[in-house]
Amino acid sequence: METWEWIVIAVVAIVVIAAGAWIVLRRRSEALRHRFGGEYDRAVERSTSRREAELDLRERTRERDRLEIRPLTPMARERYVAQWQSIQQRFVEQPVQAVADADALLTTVMSERGYPDDFDHHIDVVSVDHPSVVENYRLAHGVRDRALSEGRTSTEDLRTALIHYRSLFDELLDEGLDLDDVADPAALRRGDART
Repeated sequence: METWEWIVIAVVAIVVIAAGAWIVLRRRSEALRHRFGGEYDRAVERSTSRREAELDLRERTRERDRLEIRPLTPMARERYVAQWQSIQQRFVEQPVQAVADADALLTTVMSERGYPDDFDHHIDVVSVDHPSVVENYRLAHGVRDRALSEGRTSTEDLRTALIHYRSLFDELLDEGLDLDDVADPAALRRGDART
């Protein structure tokens, strides 16, 4: 073969390898976007590059995979539903305390399921399993922080925070749920007294 033929073969090989690498990276990005939904966009927006954001999301996934996330027992589930109902009932008279209690209850539920205890750590791990509601959880936690530190949050903000907490609470309790193991499955599905 002539030298120019080797050059053409080398160039074609480089183009094929580059196209293959681009396809692999594109598929990986699409898989992350599909898995994380809006959380993917949030990570990209808050990072200096898409590559950095995707690296962060892959690390969250690896961290999540190292944990042993367990479903709740039917008794624990029923206990937490009762606690949630109590929080909702107290909201009318003590909205700030009810929101703080909702945050504490979610932390307890996550801890029992096997998620890390501190907010900054568990929010990333929770985003892997519950990407559709993790932003709601962040917003609710922010309202709680402002209510406790500044005392200047509206009742509407507190009500919205409680609803946001409820969205993650429902997902944490429903995950792995076998309604045959619950004493009153209809009540659990209804969420009795949803906010």
